[in-house]
Amino acid sequence: MTEAPGFSPDQAEAWDALAAILGRAGVDIDMGEITPADGAEPEVTAVTGRAGSGKTMLLAALARALAEAGVDIVSGDWESRRKRDSRTAAILAPTNKAAAVLRARGVPATTIHRILYTPVYDPEYELVAEWLAGQAARPEGGVLSDDQLTRAEAAYRLHGSIPAALASAGLRGSDFITGWKRRDAPLDIGLVDESSMLDRRQLDDLREVFPTLILFGDPAQLPPVQGEGGMVFEHLPEDRRFTLHRIHRQDADNPILDLAHALADPELTFAGFEDMVHDAAARDPRVVVAPRADADLMARSPVLVWRNATRIRLIHAFRSAHGIADGQMLPGEPLICDGIELPLKHRKKRLDLEARGLIKGAQAVYLGPGRRQGFSRLHLFAAPEPQLSVASIVKIEREGEAEPFLPYAAHMGAVFLHGAAVTIHKAQGSQWETVQVYAPDIMVAARMGRVEAGLPLWKRLAYVAITRAEHELRWVVRAALARPTRPLGTDDLIAAPAALALTAGDEP
Repeated sequence: MTEAPGFSPDQAEAWDALAAILGRAGVDIDMGEITPADGAEPEVTAVTGRAGSGKTMLLAALARALAEAGVDIVSGDWESRRKRDSRTAAILAPTNKAAAVLRARGVPATTIHRILYTPVYDPEYELVAEWLAGQAARPEGGVLSDDQLTRAEAAYRLHGSIPAALASAGLRGSDFITGWKRRDAPLDIGLVDESSMLDRRQLDDLREVFPTLILFGDPAQLPPVQGEGGMVFEHLPEDRRFTLHRIHRQDADNPILDLAHALADPELTFAGFEDMVHDAAARDPRVVVAPRADADLMARSPVLVWRNATRIRLIHAFRSAHGIADGQMLPGEPLICDGIELPLKHRKKRLDLEARGLIKGAQAVYLGPGRRQGFSRLHLFAAPEPQLSVASIVKIEREGEAEPFLPYAAHMGAVFLHGAAVTIHKAQGSQWETVQVYAPDIMVAARMGRVEAGLPLWKRLAYVAITRAEHELRWVVRAALARPTRPLGTDDLIAAPAALALTAGDEP
């Protein structure tokens, strides 16, 4: 029997409802066992709540209970053959950064893309994968030597990852993954974090894969830019939504969460909120009222803004402060992936790059030019294989000009924007140790008086921006940039093992 976690009343109510739903899917999380499914209709349920209300705690408890009941947790790296009467589940997030936040808390999360598209292994290496997963005997006389198999086995025991195990044997992903295909066999249960970022199309894709789908989301976030208005869980029936109210992380006396939840007060004005920020900064070092943006921080933690014009000005100020010429890129400059421009004949390569985490919104650092013309070497944050070389188009936008200039441009490939400043919309799903929020933009939104989904826009912007901070919030009050105290560099980045790095020769 699974030991019940210590829940608040609202979490306990949600747990009981979700336990009943999972029971209909053939998993008894209270008794810790697989049961016959009752053949009920597919179900989509949502657990919502503001930052600190215990959504992640509940999701993590569900993930543990599913694993303890014998459910196969699918990671997206490699899938074994499904056993008869088994149950499968996946814990998902829209972006690599959001999935990494869960993994740091012990939840085996992967991205939605890695579940919708599955790797196709070379048959020889699939035998090795089956052995590592405990489903076949140790291969003899195959593609790997006995020493390589021993190294792979030790790495799998340590990391629980097939690709990491094969990498320890000296292989690259392209050695054992021959392609990617759209999933053709459904799974049973999906738990989706940061579901406020989902649009209707993504929800429909997930419903094709998971007959039982549980969404976790924050209704105070900003809705998807290209969505149909609102968040997907807001359209669910009332009895399919459970709201968590208690703020669990308040016990840690977190001033950033205090500020976030103060925004729920309908009488609070922008001036009143800024007074609260100043008061919090006076008594707690985790909140800082900064007279200007910090150029050193911008290299790894972007300034969060509302307006594109502000973003462009800050990016140019950052590059100018580092003495970077228009036609130049320096190692250490931050980038944000804005999509992949490849023709249909390179669909396999697109899927390969997206599966490695190079999706729209992914954060990267420029490491230098690749071996081939138009290629750049990148460090991709929160990706399983962080370093790669890829055909790149880097766009640096100019204020007041329709066309950006391209300091780095292949004919086709991955498209990047500069990442020293990012809109608050694009920052959703990400977190940084320290976050800089550009307050003048929030003030402009407050003066405009715009309302979105019944809430003043400035409050939504402020809420999303400040809850991106894991430890420190810097509230930037002036349109000024502090000069950098150190040159750009890449020494802070942990290099991926050479066996995992994509070389220029792997690219189209």
